Amino acid sequence: MKLCAAQLSSITGDIEGNIGKHCAFIQRAVEQGAALILFPELSLTNYAPSLAQGLATTPDDPRLDALQHLADVHGIIICAGLPVTGAPLPRIGMVIFQAHQPRGLYCKQRLHADELPWFSPGEGQALIRLGEHSLAPAICYESMLPEHADEAVAAGADFYLVSVAKSANGIAAGQQHYPAMARRHAMPLLMSNSIGPVEDFLTTGQSAAWNRQGDCLGTLPDGQEGLVLLDLESERVELIPGP
Repeated sequence: MKLCAAQLSSITGDIEGNIGKHCAFIQRAVEQGAALILFPELSLTNYAPSLAQGLATTPDDPRLDALQHLADVHGIIICAGLPVTGAPLPRIGMVIFQAHQPRGLYCKQRLHADELPWFSPGEGQALIRLGEHSLAPAICYESMLPEHADEAVAAGADFYLVSVAKSANGIAAGQQHYPAMARRHAMPLLMSNSIGPVEDFLTTGQSAAWNRQGDCLGTLPDGQEGLVLLDLESERVELIPGP
């Protein structure tokens, strides 16, 4: 079974354009035999907290039908980032598309202080069933908090799906923290980061996968769009150029 993390740049505020780019990455993942593709935090709008109120929508937005179609046709699970309508403020969402199923939603439960003026926290941990595995999403800041991984494992997770929009400093911290979490729970981890400018900083890629021993199996370089393709059984990683 293969899972992949997409590393790409998004256009701020252009949901339709970003959907088109996501579709191209999904097709590339399908060609590689992936059962799941994970995109970066707020990948469908780019990470732009101050614009989230105007961009927020719901998982059943008909613009997302193109992603659902690919999930239905190819049987691939798609995890894409989107600001989701909430009260009093939008939430940082991950819409989960599975073949011929209602769209799932996970919302970031723990927000960075800088996000509090723009977003409300989500409630509850989602789990994605894939074969014999239970995969737990984590979105950026909360993925750096040990208690989030602890709670995900307590809920039954055996794999950590980390979707981020991180700067060079953030990725450097993650490269220390994520292998420690993998070892702590004997839980493989896949991390998807964006590249290029977001609202007020530069994201720097280096999307990667770690095995349950905390060994890094492969990392995409900064500035390069592509896929980190992880084979769960062999623990082999391929780095696939973007479409």
